[in-house]
Amino acid sequence: MAGEKITKNMTLGEIVSKHPESAGVIMSYGLHCIGCHVAAWETLEQGAKSHGLGDKQIEQMVKDVNAEIEKKKKE
Repeated sequence: MAGEKITKNMTLGEIVSKHPESAGVIMSYGLHCIGCHVAAWETLEQGAKSHGLGDKQIEQMVKDVNAEIEKKKKE
């Protein structure tokens, strides 16, 4: 997992289980569904689109999630 970047094609469940610190960032974009049963199989992109986010917002969220993970690694 070291060095692996989060992508929009990963499931929400996978992202949050591997990187709990990402939950706050994802929720800040309005995706409060992280704990919902759909998160186990829905990708970050699918969840974001179902909550009305556009491609640019999704790209920024992925960048923000990866930045948070990198920040956590340095702590």
